[in-house]
Amino acid sequence: MRCCNSARTASCPHQLHGGFHVIDRSFPTLRRTVTAFGLTLALALPASATEYRLGLITPPSHIWTQAAQAFATDLSERTSGADTVTVFPASQLGNEAQMMQQLQTGALDMAFLTLAEVSNRAPDFGAFYAPYLADDIAHAGRILRSEAAHGMLDQLPQTTGVVGVAYGMAGLRQIVSRGAVASAADLSGLKIRITPFTPILDFYNLVGAAPTPMPLPEVYDALANGQVDAIDMDAELIVALRFYDHAQTIVQSDHMMFPMVGLVSGRVWAGLSEDERAMIGDLMAQHVDGTIDTYVEMDPQWLETLRGVDVDYVETDASFFGDVVGQWDAIWSERSPSLPAIRAAADSLR
Repeated sequence: MRCCNSARTASCPHQLHGGFHVIDRSFPTLRRTVTAFGLTLALALPASATEYRLGLITPPSHIWTQAAQAFATDLSERTSGADTVTVFPASQLGNEAQMMQQLQTGALDMAFLTLAEVSNRAPDFGAFYAPYLADDIAHAGRILRSEAAHGMLDQLPQTTGVVGVAYGMAGLRQIVSRGAVASAADLSGLKIRITPFTPILDFYNLVGAAPTPMPLPEVYDALANGQVDAIDMDAELIVALRFYDHAQTIVQSDHMMFPMVGLVSGRVWAGLSEDERAMIGDLMAQHVDGTIDTYVEMDPQWLETLRGVDVDYVETDASFFGDVVGQWDAIWSERSPSLPAIRAAADSLR
């Protein structure tokens, strides 16, 4: 194993972002969590490679992909080119379920994945998709930077075989419909494209819609040809991929957060020295966490762009969905032990 002796910066590079308090991410708790995990695997693993592969589903222009590229650049600079990261955007390495499997086996070193995929394997993370957990995009950022949120990452090595270093996010979820939508009743029976994960599936089932899981690259054509009636999406991608081209209505519902998490394969992590873990973990955390600031700044601008598009624009709040929020909480309070703590953290950060 090559031990990287690059010095860490004297001060934490991510104590304050956009006025939010950020907990110290020098990873003492994370290291304790993975120590036993690492010792179990270390004897059976070959020396750690210095050419890492990082996968995402987002296109090259997406903020997550840009953050991944910036992380790759910084890691190369920090190690004078000894450590390199090749970024594979746009699902080049498969969908998120496939990339998660690759992380678990060590076939993939790193990934920036939606927390949705993590919640499919660790249901406790479904807490972050509680409807109307966040009041707005800035509140969502504060929730993801809370100690309650970061404490949940400690369970990942045991439950999923991966190491989570930090949260990022995309914008809050909105609805784009081919037809008119004036109330939640208008969503009844509609085929609504969703990211394939259980919390949002349950939400739209409670609404009375027909949630239809579909990978991102297929969404534009599906909306254009009527394969789906509506889509669940964030403002960035609605603007960037012009989903409004085939829409009559945009509903700014802000009904869910959409977190991202920076992950390292547990097998890869086990083969790293403590110095390498600190360096890689801190650099990745800096860039993953930095996406929060970008969305806090940009999401209102994308929404303003959508208000100017030639479609009906409907702004709603939780009352739009009636008792669906309470019904969802009743279901997920049994599946996610952390839901009360995350809701309490959200309340304290309002």
